[in-house]
Amino acid sequence: MGEFIDPEEVLASFKTYYATAELEGITDPHLVYDLRAKLDGAGFYDDFEVERVVAVTLDAKAKQGDLVVALEPVVDRLLKRYKAGQVAVQAARDKGDAAAEQEARNELDSLVLFKGDMGAYLRLYAFLSQIFDYGNTAIEKRAIFFKCLLPLLEFGRERDGVDLSKVVMTHHKLKDQGKRALPLQNGEYPKLSPLTDAGGGAVHEKEKSRLYEIIAKLNDLFEGDVTEDDKLVYVNNVLKGKLLESEILVRQAASNTKEQLKNSPDLLNAIVDAILGASAAHSAMSKQALNSEKVRYGLRDVLMGPAQLYEALRERSE
Repeated sequence: MGEFIDPEEVLASFKTYYATAELEGITDPHLVYDLRAKLDGAGFYDDFEVERVVAVTLDAKAKQGDLVVALEPVVDRLLKRYKAGQVAVQAARDKGDAAAEQEARNELDSLVLFKGDMGAYLRLYAFLSQIFDYGNTAIEKRAIFFKCLLPLLEFGRERDGVDLSKVVMTHHKLKDQGKRALPLQNGEYPKLSPLTDAGGGAVHEKEKSRLYEIIAKLNDLFEGDVTEDDKLVYVNNVLKGKLLESEILVRQAASNTKEQLKNSPDLLNAIVDAILGASAAHSAMSKQALNSEKVRYGLRDVLMGPAQLYEALRERSE
C-alpha cells in the first residue's frame, strides 16, 4: 500500500527552512562522544571488530564476502545472545523463578536499547558531521561500523548465518496526487529544536508491561512449540488487525461500553472469522483456537484487555 503525503505537512516542514532557519537552543557537540562512550561501555563489540569492518568498507577492492567475514562474528554473537535470553526467560518462567526471569528480561532489554542507541548515534553523527570534521577518528569509524551492523540485528527473527542483503539501497515510488497552492508567506515559521540527551532511550515500562501481560495470558492458552514472538504477532497484529477492519465492531465500540462489546456475540463471531483468515504461518495457533472454545474466549479476553482492541476500535470510529 502506498503512503499518501499530506500537502499541509509538506508546507509546515518546508516553512521551517524557508528564508531563515532558527534554533530554539544549542546542540551540544560533545553528545556524540558521550553516546560513543555509552555504546563502547555496553561491551557488545571491541575496537578490533570496529577496525576490521571499517577497513573492508574503505577498501575499494574489497568484495561482499570480505564484509561477511568482518561482520558475521559480531552479528552471530549478538543474535545468539538475544536468543539465549529468550530461552532463559522461558526457563525461569517454567520454574517460577521471578528473579531469574527479570534478570533474563533485563538482558534482552539491554540488547534492544543497544540497537536503539546505535540508531541515535548515526542520526547525531549525520547532523554534527556537517559542522565538525571528525576525520579518520574513532567517531567516524563507529558511524561506519554501526551503519553496517544496525540493519542486521533483527532480534526475535534469528536465522542461520548472516544475511547481508539488508545492507542495500532502498527505492521509493512517487505518485502524482495533483497540484496544490502552498503559500509560504503566511503563518508562523516553526523553529528547529536542538538535539539533546541522545541515546537516553529506555524500554517504555507501560508498553513493556502490556506486552508481557499478553504473553503471560497466551502462554496459558496455547500449547506446543510456539515462540513468544509468534504469539504476539498472532494476537497483536494478525487477529487485532483483522478485527479493526470490521465495520460492525467499529460501530459497536463507538456506541457501547467496553464491557458491552466484550459480551457481544458479534465479537466472538469476528474472532472466528479472523482466525480463519489468519495466514498459514500461524496455522498451529489457528487450529488450536478453532478446536477450543476456551482458547477463543481467552483470545477475546486478551484482545479486550492488554491488546487494547476496544480502544483501537474507538479511535477508528472517530
